[in-house]
Amino acid sequence: MAEFLTIQTLNSLVYSMLLFLLALGLSLTFGLLRVVNLAHGAFFLLGAYVGLSTWRYTHSFVAAALVAPAITVVIGALLEKLWLMRFYLRAELDQVILTFGFALVFADIMKMLWGKDIHGAPAPPAFSDAVQVGNFAFPSYRLVLIGVGVTLFTATWLAIERTRIGALIRASVADRVMVAGLGFNVHFLFTAIFAFGTGLAGVAGWLAAPITGIYPGLDFEVLITTLIVVVVGGLGNITGAFWASLLIGASETYGKALLPEFASFVIFGVMAAVLLFRSWGRDEEEVE
Repeated sequence: MAEFLTIQTLNSLVYSMLLFLLALGLSLTFGLLRVVNLAHGAFFLLGAYVGLSTWRYTHSFVAAALVAPAITVVIGALLEKLWLMRFYLRAELDQVILTFGFALVFADIMKMLWGKDIHGAPAPPAFSDAVQVGNFAFPSYRLVLIGVGVTLFTATWLAIERTRIGALIRASVADRVMVAGLGFNVHFLFTAIFAFGTGLAGVAGWLAAPITGIYPGLDFEVLITTLIVVVVGGLGNITGAFWASLLIGASETYGKALLPEFASFVIFGVMAAVLLFRSWGRDEEEVE
């Protein structure tokens, strides 16, 4: 029993950190920019495909981890600059339709470029072995992903809450007209935040590829779960997204292990409970 709990807990932590890598980018664009980006999952899958092609050409996992977010950053910046910027002051439903349309377009383009087959991706050679944890071996790459998720959470939280640019971002969300009047380029700032979010999705796609594989439809699968994490954690609340990732990751992992027929019901039940008893998603002081 102890071994079962240890294995499932480690698996839930790995899955939670992958969810957080996705939820962080979506939370930034959805919470700070008030933009509903349903193409976020497409950037995740695009990062996985670009990383795979880069790895096949260079045989370097690190090079793939650098190229994948670079490509998604550029495409994300173009998407925000050329189309999404025009929708900031329009209804959220218009943003939903626009970004969902782009998600479908990206999905078809990726099928054209990489086909419909399921692709596997290798773990980096330095972390391809297993680590002895108690009486069983656990893949070292999965432990690295846990460390990456915690490190990224700490770095992003410090950047948003403890730096001048973080204060500028929060001020722009509260009153972009006032910030623009002080001489700051708010449009560039919003483009940079959106591009950073898509870059996070891209690197998450490649880092997750050795575990999830790469295949058409993965973009919408991860999008649904990521939206649940963002809703449970609170829009724009990075700390909330981190703890919500742990909660949803543990719920789905243990749900699949103990009640596989009701695994999806478990995570939707958690979301329903949060919306019922804590619908604002964060403390009232933070909302104000």
